Amino acid sequence: MADAEVGKLVKALNRSREQGQARDTLDILTQLQKVHASEDLLRKTGIGKIVGKLRTDADLTVAKKAKDVVDKWKKDCQSALKSNGIPKTPTEPKLPMKVDATSTTSSQSPTDSSPKTPPDTPRERSIKTDDITVKPTGNVARDKSIELFYAALGYGSFVDSDLLLQRATKIENAIFEEFQTIDAGYKTKVRSLSLNLKAKNNPGLRESVVTGELLISKLVKMSKEDMASEEQRAADRKAQEQAIFAARGATTAQAETDMFRCGKCKSRKCTYYQMQTRSADEPMTTFVTCTNCENRWKFC
Repeated sequence: MADAEVGKLVKALNRSREQGQARDTLDILTQLQKVHASEDLLRKTGIGKIVGKLRTDADLTVAKKAKDVVDKWKKDCQSALKSNGIPKTPTEPKLPMKVDATSTTSSQSPTDSSPKTPPDTPRERSIKTDDITVKPTGNVARDKSIELFYAALGYGSFVDSDLLLQRATKIENAIFEEFQTIDAGYKTKVRSLSLNLKAKNNPGLRESVVTGELLISKLVKMSKEDMASEEQRAADRKAQEQAIFAARGATTAQAETDMFRCGKCKSRKCTYYQMQTRSADEPMTTFVTCTNCENRWKFC
């Protein structure tokens, strides 16, 4: 598919998102999944960033489809790297020499084994693998922190190494400015932030940092809950609701009623109780349980 055609799909995708047309968005994503992606195409059209953001869309169907598209594109780029990049790798010629020293019949085994790497394995990047030199800060711990952030931001990414290093250095600088020393608080912050940035189930966070959509000054102030993916937030909300339903004390005795109708089985045999879950000036929340099918819901 030509760049111009992909450009038209980009405009159509932006339009469908603005209008909230989930069905149109899914149709466009299906067309984009057929595109044979390359780093050059993704960079020119900007489609990678747009589809990447959709992985955390509120519509779970759209989010899943976007993940499938991104996974397919990653495989395309990885295949291109294997076909074009492996012959240029400086360490490659050494492998047959090591094998020939012991057995000439097994000289083909190293080259045969390399394609066995799972194609969907996220690309691990680091200062060493990208042959990047960190500008010394004068403190070993700070230099190591920059390396950690570089690896976290580069996980599964094909972004330019200079940009990754720039972002990693700014993150470390922001944290150091907050603590002014390498103490327990600094180390805890670095560890927590690097783990969240490298989380497999939260690619949207690191992509928003790399693209500049999420300011680093805001990132370093975010809590673990703020950095969680939309899927994790939804799971947390569901767990919280279940915990509230399960929290029954002396003041939350349930009463039987036929005032409510179950949306699942249409029965009117229900029990309910009320609890103050918000501020005192807000109305109480009513929790209802269908005694016929155990369906639960709440309203204010």
